[in-house]
Amino acid sequence: MDFSTKGKVYRLSSKQNLPITLEEAWQFLSSPKNLKTITPGYMSFDIISGAEKPMFAGQIIQYIVTPVLGIKTHWVTEITHVEDRHYFVDEQRFGPYALWHHKHFLKEIEGGVEMEDIIDYKIPFGFLGRLLHPVLVKPKLTEIFNHRTQKLNELFGNFN
Repeated sequence: MDFSTKGKVYRLSSKQNLPITLEEAWQFLSSPKNLKTITPGYMSFDIISGAEKPMFAGQIIQYIVTPVLGIKTHWVTEITHVEDRHYFVDEQRFGPYALWHHKHFLKEIEGGVEMEDIIDYKIPFGFLGRLLHPVLVKPKLTEIFNHRTQKLNELFGNFN
């Protein structure tokens, strides 16, 4: 997992290899219904609407999530780009970030599939938000992605 900063926009990038086919990876990762499975339970992740159909560009998905201190947060994302079995992009339309642009890439590799996530995000609240980033936001995102890595390994096995 790698974090970088470009001005006041932060970037998180993560790669994980899984011993499954590209088709299996796409079927699981492109289904909004599976987000709850790979999100830490304490976050009480619930999809309100938008996950009834397979993923498509223009899809609006609404969630309730409790990321910190038991505070329920309404989050709305739009799937803005989809290339079947290659990548999709979700962008926040309403929620806790000033900017959230999440690219999900999949590619076949020998013995499985490589997943790559690149998230560009901006914290609200200006200077205060930038102060909170290293002590609250960055550790929380690291925890969430570490949980996801572990959960995907449990579901599909470790890549050797």
